[in-house]
Amino acid sequence: MLELKNVYFSYKAQSPVIHDVSLTVKPGEFLAIVGRNGSGKTTLTRLMMTLKKPTKGDLFFQSNSMQNSTPAKMAHHIGYVFQNPDRQIFHDTVAEEVAYGPKQIGCTPAQIHTFVNEALEVTGLSHLADTYPLSLSKGQKQRLTIASALAMQPKILILDEPTSGQDARERDQLLHLLQKLHQQGTTILLVTHDMEFLSACAQRAIVMAKGHKVFDGTVSELFHDTCQLTDWGLIEPVALKISRQLGSFHLPQTASITQLGHAIVNLLGRNSHD
Repeated sequence: MLELKNVYFSYKAQSPVIHDVSLTVKPGEFLAIVGRNGSGKTTLTRLMMTLKKPTKGDLFFQSNSMQNSTPAKMAHHIGYVFQNPDRQIFHDTVAEEVAYGPKQIGCTPAQIHTFVNEALEVTGLSHLADTYPLSLSKGQKQRLTIASALAMQPKILILDEPTSGQDARERDQLLHLLQKLHQQGTTILLVTHDMEFLSACAQRAIVMAKGHKVFDGTVSELFHDTCQLTDWGLIEPVALKISRQLGSFHLPQTASITQLGHAIVNLLGRNSHD
């Protein structure tokens, strides 16, 4: 679906921020890009949106070169949700905010009505349609920017640090929303520092370090080597630490707090019958 081939990017008079990165995003994937601050992960996603152009290398969307693509054109295919939702919000009501994109690409009034209602329903914001967006909570604003992206009917949704500044309840709501969208067939690409969130939803992870792609594999493979995690500036999920410490009880190692909880409940249940 989306392919990068030997991509480089650098600012003027600087060494490459992105250095010879190749990767493919397949339809229906839930992919996370992780790494230290300054590793190049956000720059990589902005290249995908053509918000930046590669210094060298090629990008393709559905086998078509993106060399002459613009952010406006890519918005038909890729929804991009920035880390700070306030950067994307500028209308007087939630419904008007969500309707802006479809209006810009020439959708009919009937299409706009349908797309807006669907996006508000799936993000749980229908009851706030007439609300002033800047009065919303951080989590609601984040879901609003996701709704605005979904109203454009994108094939891929890219989210940059979506859990930043959110409390536990808002993180859970976001997690359930992204899981629902993925089950409905949306391809999701997540940029995050949040290893707990990543382990709960992503299937595949890419690690960026100093502009290089240093890992590309499943989430379980990512957490296999804790020394590598430390080298890359990543924090081992709490569930994984606990499951390792409880290894003598024959609990499976897992980075998912949900799976760990189920395993402990099953263990206690078995012991109660002994």
